[in-house]
Amino acid sequence: MSNPNIEQLATAQKVNTELMMSLMRTAFVGVERLTALNLAVAREFFNNTVANTQQLMAARDVNEIAKLNSELAKPGVEKLVDYSRSVYDLVADVQREITSLMETQYSSFNKSASSAVAKAKSAPIGGDVLAAGMESMLNASTKAFDTMNSMARQLADIAEANLQAASKAVVAPAAKSSATSAAAKKAIGK
Repeated sequence: MSNPNIEQLATAQKVNTELMMSLMRTAFVGVERLTALNLAVAREFFNNTVANTQQLMAARDVNEIAKLNSELAKPGVEKLVDYSRSVYDLVADVQREITSLMETQYSSFNKSASSAVAKAKSAPIGGDVLAAGMESMLNASTKAFDTMNSMARQLADIAEANLQAASKAVVAPAAKSSATSAAAKKAIGK
């Protein structure tokens, strides 16, 4: 192995190490954010449970308990939808960061491979055949990478649409149920 090849290998190893460290850092930050979110949600759930229990314990009759029960359920459903949205946003952010890192790395690889193809074309006998084969593989890998990125974006769009539909499906019936329950209680009270 000649000296330039050793330097190229060392440079490639350094770039790959930096990429792996960036990916690990991104993943760690994502886990850290998810943990903070879960702790905040757990704290809020505990505090709300204590407050709700105190309200239910202070109720004087069955009608008041039923009224409190329906009133206390609605915010819980909304908070669940908000939590789901927060988790989705967090995962989407981490996915975007990782995709960005991978695209940058692939772009760098593509430039290096194109340079190698250009050098192979100027090689002695048979260089043009080798270059054509390398160029064909490079084009195929670029097409595959672009297809995978497109599919990932489509899946993210589908997940976003499903989350929005689920949010509407859960929150609307909860609001309607609460309104129906309130109307029924008024009718019973009269």
